Amino acid sequence: MTRTRFTALIAVVAALTLGACGTTEKTAAPETSASAAGGPVTITDSRGKEITLKAPATKVVGLEWGEVEMLVSLGVMPAGVADPKGYGTWVTSAKLDPSVKDVGARGEPSVDSIVALQPDLVVMEDDRGGAIVSQLEKFVPVVVAKGSDATDNLGRMRADLNMIAKAVGKTTEAEKLLADFDTAIADGKKKIADAGAAGQPFAIADGWKEGSTVSIRMFGKGALVSQIGIQLGLTNAGKTDEAWGLGQTDVEGMTVLKDPNVHLFYNASDGDDVFADGLASNAIWKSLPFVQKGNLHKMPNGIWTFGGPLSGKQYIDELVKTYAV
Repeated sequence: MTRTRFTALIAVVAALTLGACGTTEKTAAPETSASAAGGPVTITDSRGKEITLKAPATKVVGLEWGEVEMLVSLGVMPAGVADPKGYGTWVTSAKLDPSVKDVGARGEPSVDSIVALQPDLVVMEDDRGGAIVSQLEKFVPVVVAKGSDATDNLGRMRADLNMIAKAVGKTTEAEKLLADFDTAIADGKKKIADAGAAGQPFAIADGWKEGSTVSIRMFGKGALVSQIGIQLGLTNAGKTDEAWGLGQTDVEGMTVLKDPNVHLFYNASDGDDVFADGLASNAIWKSLPFVQKGNLHKMPNGIWTFGGPLSGKQYIDELVKTYAV
C-alpha cells in the first residue's frame, strides 16, 4: 500500500472512530427491544468474538451471498457487495438495488473499496480466512457468520440470520422470515405425504466442465438444500463432507444412484449446463435410471443453494412441485 493510500485509510479510521459504531466498547448489550430502538448492541459471532456497536448498523457491506440475501430479506440494502453481478445471476429471492457498490470478488474482496464506503459493519463468512478479517477490523467492525455446518445446516442458517438481524436491529423481521419458512416446510411436508411420496429419494448436484472432463458436485445429507428436502419428508441419496455436506464425483460415480425412483435436481444459473450439454451423448449418463425415466430437473435460474430462508422457500416450492403431483 502506498503512503498516500495509507494516509487516506487512516483518515477513514478517524471518521469511523467518531461514527456510530465501534468494537472496543465492552458495555453489556441491552435487551433486543432497546437495540432495535437504536441503543448499543453486542453480537457474539461464529468466532466466539464479541462485537459491540453503539447502535444497530444501517450501512453494511456483505462479502458472501448467503449473508447478503439475509440482509436484503431483513430490509437492509447493503452499501457494498462482493460481486453484485454474480449475485444477481445466482440469487433472485432478494434482489439488490442498482446503487449497491461492487467491492471486489467474493474470494478476494478489496479492503480499500470496503473502507472507502465507511460502513458501520462488514458481514462475511468464516471460510474466507483470517487475513482479510484482521485487515478490515483495523477500520470497521466485522461480524463473521458460520456459513455452513453439515451437522445442522438449518440450525446454522437460523443462527446466522438471528445474529445478523440483531446487528442491524431487525429481530422482528427475522422472526417473521423464519416463521414463514417453517410454515412452508410444514405445508410442503403435508402435500408430499398426501401425495404418497413421503420417503421418496432425491439428489441435488451442480457441475462444471474442464476440457472434456465433467465434474459433478453432489449435495449430501448435510448440505442446506438437502436438509430442506429431508425436512419435507424425502430421503437424500448423496454423500457429505464435514462442513458443507458436499462431495465431488464424475459420471461413473453417479452410478451409485440406482434407485429407479430417485429424482436429481441441479443448478446451472450461469448458463453453463453441463448436464444437458456436456453429458448429452455420454453412454454412462444416458444409462442412469433418473435420466432414462425423465427424473432429471434443472432448477429455475437464480435459486441460491447456500442462501437464507427466502432461497430455502424457493427450493421447497420446486421439490413440492415434483413430488406432490
